[in-house]
Amino acid sequence: MNEERKIESEEVTAVTPPPRARVTEEFERKRDYLTGFLAPQKAPEPAAQGPGGDLQEAVIEALKSIFDPEIPVDIYELGLIYDVAIDEDGDAVVTMTLTTPHCPVAESLPQEVELRVLSVPGIRDAEVKLVWDPPWDPSKMSDEARLELGML
Repeated sequence: MNEERKIESEEVTAVTPPPRARVTEEFERKRDYLTGFLAPQKAPEPAAQGPGGDLQEAVIEALKSIFDPEIPVDIYELGLIYDVAIDEDGDAVVTMTLTTPHCPVAESLPQEVELRVLSVPGIRDAEVKLVWDPPWDPSKMSDEARLELGML
């Protein structure tokens, strides 16, 4: 009567991520609950997409609007953003870390970063790479963040 069932499992070292959806044509967003968040801004010129260009600055400004829930400092000034790269097609890759792997927002913060980057006019696609090397430490914070936290 007591029948033992075995579940077979297979060890996997890596999983190929699914292909990313890309927007290839311009479309107008409908008004929704994100109206203020996605307020229209002047789209930068395509020539201004390189390092230090207007599009990269717009993405950095969007990242500065995301605050760590435990610390009253935005994630850019906190030093969690290691790199913002944008190619000529408007595809953005943000390399970031978290203060610790056990951070309470470890699951939601990278998704929020991706959504905020995608909201920047001129960005076609966004990818967030979460890295742990080099690990975050307080030396990565900007002077503004240290001043805000009383560390200067």
